[in-house]
Amino acid sequence: MRFSVTLGAGGSGRDPAGLAALATLAEDAGWDAFFLEDYLSYRDLPTYDAWICLAAIAAATTRIRIGTTVTPLPRRQPWELAAQAVAVDHLSGGRLILGVGSGAGDDPAVAAVASSMSVAERSTRLDEGLQVVTALWTGARVDHHGRHYRLDGLRLAAVPVQRPRIPIWVGGDLRRPGVRRRLAHWDGACVYRERALDPGDVHDIVATIRAAGREPAEYDIKVSGNPGLLREFAAAGATWWGAWIPPGDPGEAREAIAAGPPRL
Repeated sequence: MRFSVTLGAGGSGRDPAGLAALATLAEDAGWDAFFLEDYLSYRDLPTYDAWICLAAIAAATTRIRIGTTVTPLPRRQPWELAAQAVAVDHLSGGRLILGVGSGAGDDPAVAAVASSMSVAERSTRLDEGLQVVTALWTGARVDHHGRHYRLDGLRLAAVPVQRPRIPIWVGGDLRRPGVRRRLAHWDGACVYRERALDPGDVHDIVATIRAAGREPAEYDIKVSGNPGLLREFAAAGATWWGAWIPPGDPGEAREAIAAGPPRL
């Protein structure tokens, strides 16, 4: 099992330079990944674009994986996200993980820029957006005439460092059918429930991907919370455990990161 920290890019000490310093601290303390929540506006705090922050983090670190958990794709243009992800993948030397979701209905920024979108529309935009992103990552000309997006011969010649592509982890509520369907199609799970996941939920995810003909050994499952169940999580099939560090006192964030990951 590997260990990550997740922070929102908002609040004191969470600007690009401050997050790069925290990521360097995490790398030195033995963490395996440093993830950012991707919010446009975070709890009325000064908030910074997650992808600009990831670029700063990529330049400041050498080993840890970096990424978003998660980017709400329906409020972004998929071709722009495709290009941003490739740039960060190159800057990091192939360490990027892209976590995606449809966007939380109670996120004020999602409501502000996508107020006309129903839950169903956000879901279909996410699925179609992922088709566009992964097609553009091939470096080939893309002609796509879908329900939400149209591309006529767009080609992004820069392709990811990672092969066959940047890993895509699916976020969202594990209870939703659309989330469960995506789990079987992409590369990893960083889902949630109304409570912290338990080992039974991990068994559920493993059963879902096996039923789709996927090999669990080639799939990542990230859980958070319940640190006393690390061995049970690992036995169930979880490959990552993550600590969320809430906004607040910058010294407390540094202290939590400097303590390093838990021990199995």
